[in-house]
Formats: sequence, C-alpha cells, structure tokens
Amino acid sequence: MNLKDGQTRPVRQTTEILSWLQNLLSHGSSRRSFLKTTATAGLTISSILTSSGYSNTLLSSKNREPYRLTEKNNVILFQGDSITDAGRSKGRLNKANEPRALGTGYVFLAACQLLAENFEAKPKIFNRGISGNKVYQLAERWDKDCIALKPDVVSILIGVNDYWHTLKHGYDGTVEKYEADYRALLERTRRELPTVTLVICEPFVLRCGEVNENWIGEFDRYRSAAKKVSAEFNTIFVPFQHVFDEATKKAPPSYWAGDGVHPTMAGAYLTAQAWLKVVLGKA
Repeated sequence: MNLKDGQTRPVRQTTEILSWLQNLLSHGSSRRSFLKTTATAGLTISSILTSSGYSNTLLSSKNREPYRLTEKNNVILFQGDSITDAGRSKGRLNKANEPRALGTGYVFLAACQLLAENFEAKPKIFNRGISGNKVYQLAERWDKDCIALKPDVVSILIGVNDYWHTLKHGYDGTVEKYEADYRALLERTRRELPTVTLVICEPFVLRCGEVNENWIGEFDRYRSAAKKVSAEFNTIFVPFQHVFDEATKKAPPSYWAGDGVHPTMAGAYLTAQAWLKVVLGKA
C-alpha cells in the first residue's frame, strides 16, 4: 500500500482520539481521573521501551555513544518509504523544519521533540521519504535527496516494500538484492559524506491487516539483512521490530499499525520515542 500526498489516514486517527476523549469526559470523568489515565498511558510507553531492552545507558551499536547534536552537527535527514513519508508535502522540499514537509508520522513527532529540547543546537530536519520506495529507488534519487543536503545524520527506514511488493506488485526482488543494494548505498554515502553518522532503522511488521503468518519467516530475512549491513558499517541501529513486539503485549497489533505496516498515531509516537532513545540516548 502506497500512501499518497494528502492522504487522510492521520485525520481519521485524530477523530478516533477525539471520540475517545469525549467518551472519557462524558462519563463524568474528573480532571484528576483524566490526568491519571493519560499518565498511565505514558507509563505504558515507558514500560514498552524498558522491556524492549532500553535504558538510559543503552547504546545502539557496540561501544558507540549516543549522537551529540550541536550547532556544527545539526542537519538530520530522514529517508525511507511511506512510513517515513507519512503524507508529507512535496512542494516544500528545501526548507528545514517545515511542518507540512515533515509529514504526520514519526518524523514529525521526533522533530518536535528535537527542536524543543535542542534549541541551542538549532537542528535542521528534513524528511525525504517517498511512499512505495525500495532500496534501489533510494539510490536513484540519492544525489538530490541526500548528498546535496550535506546531512550530519542520515536515518534510513527501508525494507517492507522490498518484500511486500514481491507479493502484490510483481516485483522480482530478493533478499540478496535488498542486502546488496543497501550495502552499495551505504558505501556511496560514506564515500560522499565521510563524516556522516548513519542510522539504520530495522524494518518491521505487525501480525494484522495485510500481514499474516506467511510473511514472517521470509520478512525476518530482510530484517536480518538490515541488521547485518548496519553492523558492517558500524551504524546506529534502531530495533523497531523488537519494540513493536513488546508493544503488542500491551495492546493488540492493530492498535499500533492498523494494516500491519503503517503505524497509527500511537505507533508513530512509539516509533519516534524509540528513535530518540537509541540515537540521542533520551526519549
């Protein structure tokens, strides 16, 4: 499934949240009980991250310190497919921190916190994810959508379409092609941007919607390939699949990703918090 610019999935989710709030308040809930409920939700997110193996001292790669965001190292680029794209406006590409250009998913949520908590570093955040992309399509636009921006941090979340499109769109790719293309992309990035910090985000799915048990064994190979390439290049690695596996112990898979692939609002928040925790050592 490819999300197109302006798609209204997040609006529907917002409506669901507002309905939940109205229902909560209409049953005589006091301000105190409302705050208690929302605090419990916050504790649930914290417990998910903790049970996923996160702590304040967690390092995403062996012997790697969390990234230090400074005014001299402040350009952050998010790359990927529809999960990263999240309906972003394509008409505002060259302006950092433009809300509509950041989409309505995890990138926007992570950017909000990055900007609020790192005002002295003046971060410049870009989202260049494109719905439906696979690794080879990132490579086709890499000069314009990565190298030209001269980012200090490049975060990549890619892989679900490299497998999904073999099932639904006649794509003849393999996990071997995915791994080889990914490796070539990172080699090129390191060559062109020798001081860049690379962040590889683990592709993930949840068992609901479009995703059934037939996915799991083969898709696990794509996840393993992403982790393997990350280790080869000593990148920061964000283990999203493990985070969502823990999350489904708290709420059903569809709560976090309705179709099993694209995060809901709650899933996007969890994704953003996991990214911040691993990359910067805080969430």
